[in-house]
Amino acid sequence: MARAFAAEGARLALHYHSQRAVAKRLAAELGTVESFVVGADLRDEAQVRTLFAEAGRRFGRVDTLVANAGVWCERDIAVADMSLAQWQDTLATDLTSVFLCCREFLRLARTQQQGNIVLIGSTAAVFGEPGHGDYAAAKAALAYGLTRTLKNEIARFAPHTAAYCGGRVNCVCPGWTVSPLTERHLQNHAVVRRVTATMALPQIARADDIANAVVYLASDKLARHITGQTLVVAGGMEGRWLWRPEEVDPALA
Repeated sequence: MARAFAAEGARLALHYHSQRAVAKRLAAELGTVESFVVGADLRDEAQVRTLFAEAGRRFGRVDTLVANAGVWCERDIAVADMSLAQWQDTLATDLTSVFLCCREFLRLARTQQQGNIVLIGSTAAVFGEPGHGDYAAAKAALAYGLTRTLKNEIARFAPHTAAYCGGRVNCVCPGWTVSPLTERHLQNHAVVRRVTATMALPQIARADDIANAVVYLASDKLARHITGQTLVVAGGMEGRWLWRPEEVDPALA
């Protein structure tokens, strides 16, 4: 996403939680545009406030917030077996952090009278995800309740004018995407077959597929009349198998 925005000439505040060296390398790679790295635990109210204050001081304004931080437990754990600690940690990281970032951004948008937000959800928000009820619940809250609430609120903070389209909020919901988080799973050909069998375009998304959608929605020119929308970028996915074929007894079906 940072590379895609940089290709459009955007100035970037690159957030990191613990991987400062990685963020520094990325900033160096994006040397043709102005960027800086800033660390924060987005679950911490004070650190989020400091992050946005620093971005505001550095650039004078912040036009777009991309809320992309999140966690996904790699183990399948049914809700019946899920600990309260896991549930609370996932919601704090995937939902509360987004609330805190959106709140600070909206305060800037109210001052600037401009701004837009792109939230990153998941196909788990649309179809559910057995074994990951915590993640699905958090992402569904972003993709639907929060997106559609914020699109009404930001329109009053950053109103439409003759020269400005008005503040906008949208959400991108990726499906399975090639990334360090999914790399181990996608080395298993059985997993690849299972997840792509639900797609009209049976291939795993690449990071560029998601980044291009985010840049599009962030553009006040290209997406000027789009707000409150949830865009699924998942090759036409219609859902996931609930049962493997060998688990179904044809005599009972």
